[in-house]
Amino acid sequence: MNTNEAITEWSYWKAVVRYGHVGKGKEISVARYLVMPSGSTTVDVMEVITEMPGTKKRSVGSIQKIDYLEYLEGLRSEKKNFFLQRLFEGRQAQ
Repeated sequence: MNTNEAITEWSYWKAVVRYGHVGKGKEISVARYLVMPSGSTTVDVMEVITEMPGTKKRSVGSIQKIDYLEYLEGLRSEKKNFFLQRLFEGRQAQ
């Protein structure tokens, strides 16, 4: 993917991500909604997820491409998610 060009089109993704740090040997799965350049693949999305703070080693539960309206609804639900609020307390959520 060439990052020097202006990105004019986007693709939207829903990913179920496994997070740790909720107790010894425990995890929590949370739906995350991501926006990526239009040429992005599932592998590109997986790379972004593995770099997110708090994720487990095998952090990807599922990934699917979604439309813009579902993405907006998902962002609203992320803001209401108690676990994500605590995870990103004091810093900008990704």
